Amino acid sequence: MKVAVTTLAFCVAALLALGLVMLYSSSMTQVGAHYLMLQLVWCALGFVLCVAATTLDYQWLKKFAWPIFIVALVLLALVLLPLPHGITKKINGAHRWFILPGMRLQPSEFAKLALVILLAWYGDRYQRQMQNWKRGIVFSGMLIALVLGLIFIEPDRGTTILLAAVSGSMLLVAGVRWKHILIPAAAGAAGLAISIWHDPMRMKRIFSWWELEQHKEGAGYQAYQAMIALGSGGWTGLGLGNGRQKLGFVPEHHTDFIFSIIGEELGLIATMLVVAAFVIVAICGIYIALNSRDNFGCLLALGITLLISLQAAINIGVVTSALPNKGLPLPFISYGGSNLLAMLASVGILFSVARHARPRGAIASASVEADGISSVRAAKNPFARRKPAPAT
Repeated sequence: MKVAVTTLAFCVAALLALGLVMLYSSSMTQVGAHYLMLQLVWCALGFVLCVAATTLDYQWLKKFAWPIFIVALVLLALVLLPLPHGITKKINGAHRWFILPGMRLQPSEFAKLALVILLAWYGDRYQRQMQNWKRGIVFSGMLIALVLGLIFIEPDRGTTILLAAVSGSMLLVAGVRWKHILIPAAAGAAGLAISIWHDPMRMKRIFSWWELEQHKEGAGYQAYQAMIALGSGGWTGLGLGNGRQKLGFVPEHHTDFIFSIIGEELGLIATMLVVAAFVIVAICGIYIALNSRDNFGCLLALGITLLISLQAAINIGVVTSALPNKGLPLPFISYGGSNLLAMLASVGILFSVARHARPRGAIASASVEADGISSVRAAKNPFARRKPAPAT
């Protein structure tokens, strides 16, 4: 466990350091060190959250899972309302941010973590009933739909898809039968497809992704310029600070498309190292989940790991034109205080789960049998594990 935690900390620190360097490099010609200084402030606050989450026992999240979830729902609802003094306003066609003095907060970033915490509590609390349609799909689906619905109407399709994938994966690990998930998953996919079909802007994004060359001057401009940046970098890049696409060619080059600037200035080798770092983060998170001391910690660590790794995969897929534009930041690297705070708090919770993990050499089947779960079921799902029997 010590190796996993050390490796995870090293990868996160390396990604943070790279993010700060590339943030300054990508924005120095427009705003100088403005974004860098703001990101340093958010990084310091995130570090405080990370240390606090690491120090505390993650079990306390069980007690506050519902209050955290309710607060997240209230914030998601408030951001959609026209609050006075310009606290909320429509930016680029979306109601996603609270506009505060000197900063913008995006409640959906905190809602991601709140939903993961609640689903971990739910999966632990009702583990024996998760194969039941009502408890495993209907009730849990209502909780997920509350969050996804509010985020969907902001609108924020990327975060909706990300959270749907994370939530479905957590339910499967918690014991829900995959056959039960097929129907709501198909219904959700159909609803998303219909909404996109009636949304001209997003339809243009889909068509531009499908035929990038034909739309390189229109809806596909951003993706096309990102591909030029990645291609011009070659193996070793043009050199730190020597990129040209950041000079107004790649929109959002310091946020969603910062990966293209890394490729242009540092080359293919650097981008592959970034991908490798996220893969290692995923492996370490899964290892922590498998060795957690109880089912709640297992689901919590797995949900956080999926949240970080899937978001990174979607962002990289968008920048490389493997996926349509989704508007998700690259964890630990893209500019944005809300996402950075949520990601560092999530890493702190992972560290807390690892701190209270089962002793080395403990036999997983012992705790499984102590709760009356058959070894056959445990073999089918290595994550399925009840809390250890209380000491007598």
